[in-house]
Amino acid sequence: MTATTYHRADVDGFNVFYREAGRAGAPKLLLLHGFPSAGHMFRDLIPKLAERFHIVAPDLPGFGQSDLPDRDQFSYTFENIANVIARFTERIGFDRFAIYVFDYGAPTGFRLALAHPERITAIVSQNGNAYEEGLSDGWNPIRAYWQDPSSTHRDALRALLTREATVWQYTQGVPDASALSPDGYSLDDYYMNRPGAHDIQLDLFRDYRNNVALYPAFQQYFRTHQPPFLAVWGKNDPFFLPAGAEAFKRDLPQAVVRLFDTGHFALETHADEIAKAITQFLE
Repeated sequence: MTATTYHRADVDGFNVFYREAGRAGAPKLLLLHGFPSAGHMFRDLIPKLAERFHIVAPDLPGFGQSDLPDRDQFSYTFENIANVIARFTERIGFDRFAIYVFDYGAPTGFRLALAHPERITAIVSQNGNAYEEGLSDGWNPIRAYWQDPSSTHRDALRALLTREATVWQYTQGVPDASALSPDGYSLDDYYMNRPGAHDIQLDLFRDYRNNVALYPAFQQYFRTHQPPFLAVWGKNDPFFLPAGAEAFKRDLPQAVVRLFDTGHFALETHADEIAKAITQFLE
């Protein structure tokens, strides 16, 4: 029951790769990864939850093993990514499900909730932001690109796509870096260096401004629908601050917030603790 299997779904001609575990009929849980990763970031979490939940973890369009079409064939925006994932959930029969959102997975999953609130049974956010106060100064170079989308600002962001930057995202804020396997960031770096991948990521950096513009709509969704909400946050995240986790309580008074002494990729060091928190919360 806990074994993970690997599949591809044809979503209107777009191939979405996904991991699946758990039994059909169990409560459904959709795992949505972030930058610069893929569904493999859940490799430790999935077996810990698969006895209780039917889990699916897709690679977002342009990430991991999912299709990576050229930019002239697919416009890389978070709206388009969310539209593909929404159709993907319909394709695999996920009609009502909880979502686990991380980083880029948050604006993807929150868009699903906006479009189809009746489908969302609960939300777990792991460093998945929806409030301005959650954005650290680490966003300043990207904000500069939002304000002036010149080639100078765009090229300056290429430094965020190097192996060194990816390793830093994994290690920053982790008390003991020896607890980190190199497998995750090495695979992310491999995917990041495929032809065309850098410009796709730069397009998404530019489009992230539209996620911030949607924060009021996300917050209105929280206030209106009051989904059960759990935040499991690496408190030393250099991009998404703990204030962003606490801010959910403003619109969701019953939200549970758990902070862990780790960085952005909290599952790399705290998969056991996060799995226990999710199990207790969703049960």
